[in-house]
Amino acid sequence: MTSPPSTMLAARYERTGPAREVLQLLEQPRPEPGPDEVRVRVHASGVNPSDVKSRRAPQMRHPAVTPHSDGAGVIDAVGEGVPDARVGERVWTFNAQWRRPFGTAAEYTVLPAALAVPLPEGVSFEVGACLGIPALTAWEAVHGEDASEGETVLVQGGAGAVGHLAVQLAAGAGKRVIASVSSADKAALALAAGASAVVDYRSEDVAARIAELTGSRGVDRVIEVNLSANAATYTRVLRPGGRVTVYGSDNWQAVLPLNDYLVHGLALRFFIVYELNARQRAAGIAGVHQALADGLDVKIAARFGLADIVAAHEMVEAGRQVGNVVVLPAG
Repeated sequence: MTSPPSTMLAARYERTGPAREVLQLLEQPRPEPGPDEVRVRVHASGVNPSDVKSRRAPQMRHPAVTPHSDGAGVIDAVGEGVPDARVGERVWTFNAQWRRPFGTAAEYTVLPAALAVPLPEGVSFEVGACLGIPALTAWEAVHGEDASEGETVLVQGGAGAVGHLAVQLAAGAGKRVIASVSSADKAALALAAGASAVVDYRSEDVAARIAELTGSRGVDRVIEVNLSANAATYTRVLRPGGRVTVYGSDNWQAVLPLNDYLVHGLALRFFIVYELNARQRAAGIAGVHQALADGLDVKIAARFGLADIVAAHEMVEAGRQVGNVVVLPAG
């Protein structure tokens, strides 16, 4: 049996800024797993908007960062405390670069064994690399503690990486889904995913369209990708006492019309996928695996080699692709 090489290729940045200026591809020592860790030969690495935001952040959180939290591959070595039987296991990974400097944009990555989940049979590495942030976020947004049976839900950005999955999961759970989109192509994608109706926020008055679709009642809940852009609209699209589930925002300083919220009885719930508790994470993993078995459609918009990671980041940063972007370190 041939031993793995002692070095590997990995992407890295040592200062924040534009991808073309800061991302490098370097040969580095192949990492070794420590206690309770596994080493994964990375076959696919997911590129998420949060990876782009981290690279463009005002300051570095570590002296050097290999980006990307999500990935998929094969465990090829285990540390003390991890069963040897895990060697050879196909896995998908999450939180690889959350509060840690070393993510999945490399030929190998080392991470805690609990962050490497068995990849269901028949699911590709490319799809596996899109489960950590997009699928777990969508699951928690649809099925979290503020969800209710038979509700009507507005999924903002219903053709985005998270939104497209949230539409499918919500429709599959028997909810009535309305999706906001930005083009005819994205409208078609959201409708095919199970939305009963769509509204184009670039060309339509969203609140007026929601009133038309709900008989002026409003939706029960909004699943929100961009709080800062949409905070002013909630009392116009939600029924009195309605709820907003927030998992993202383009601007972390958002102006909230609190007087309107108070009068409307509006409730806000915030979560970030990286900080789900053990119960939420276990439910999400089980739910995502069941959804995959039931035919969950995970769109791959583009594939890049590790040497083309700059182009991958620039595509995600532009935000015009329909589906997920993956980098393929193994080939």
